[in-house]
Amino acid sequence: MTTTSLATAADRAPAQSFDHRALLYRAPEQLTERAAAFVTEALDAGQPVLVALPAPAAEPLRDRLGPAADRAGWVDMTVLGRNPGRILSALHGFAERHPGRAPHIVEEAVRPGHDSARVREAIRHEALLNLAFEGRTASLLCAYDASALPSRVLDRVRRTHPLLAAGDGRPGAQDRSPHYTDPLRICADCDTELPPPPGTAELLPYTSGDLSAVRARADRWAEESGLGPRRRTDFVLAVCEATTNSVRHGGGAGTLRLWAGDGAVRAEVRDGGLLGDPLAGRKRPDPLSPSGGRGLWMIHELCDFVELRNTPDGLQLRMAMSLDGPPA
Repeated sequence: MTTTSLATAADRAPAQSFDHRALLYRAPEQLTERAAAFVTEALDAGQPVLVALPAPAAEPLRDRLGPAADRAGWVDMTVLGRNPGRILSALHGFAERHPGRAPHIVEEAVRPGHDSARVREAIRHEALLNLAFEGRTASLLCAYDASALPSRVLDRVRRTHPLLAAGDGRPGAQDRSPHYTDPLRICADCDTELPPPPGTAELLPYTSGDLSAVRARADRWAEESGLGPRRRTDFVLAVCEATTNSVRHGGGAGTLRLWAGDGAVRAEVRDGGLLGDPLAGRKRPDPLSPSGGRGLWMIHELCDFVELRNTPDGLQLRMAMSLDGPPA
């Protein structure tokens, strides 16, 4: 990804006011106790709390907190995290709704069983948190099941989190991670080449005058592929946003490919542009900003999975929507 030159990890380490910790737990009870201590400490200090965990982890935490659980916000990460590109927007939005305070957030973005593509985008999310919250007073506790996740995933966790928290329930037990790496370098590492679309994928070249026809064809194709009416509307809207942005910012022309398989429909837009801002689409755009940025954010919100790549030939945007509901 082409941006500014990469600095050292120490140069780009988040400000001390941003506390970004990885909790490597080895038993569900460790997650419950450590998260409960984190949440209780924040609530006792009068700080806003958001818990973004899958239901199997959230339910015992609610029980452990008792009546205090009602003073926190709760989000099901199984739903929010179906597209990892949506998570940062939700967490950053929560922080923005509490100006002048120190939001505390518990999340678990990677669970055992996630495929490599979803893990890769979740790791990108964790790296970008360090940019999105830079200079902001906030505390994030990011949980990872060290007993079940592959070692290569845990290695990336140590590279994306400046702090490592103990899993034994001690509220203040933490150490700086010696492996913490510049977030932009992590993003570059995540930009692996995507597998090519199948040879049977439908190819639709387009310019500005073709956008209406492209939308109509994408709608018919999605219906023919078995996508239900509501999800078809979301999918076609995402395709429309992608191709419109492509014409505006990618040189005035591009290609759309459509294919189905493994229970999902997929679309890929390619053009001659480049994505300069690694946070583009990951943070909710200011509706009053003249610079726009709403299209890519909408695509992340609408689709079950989104992958973006800067390639030697331009920008590659791939979107997926499952046929019968998330995840894709």
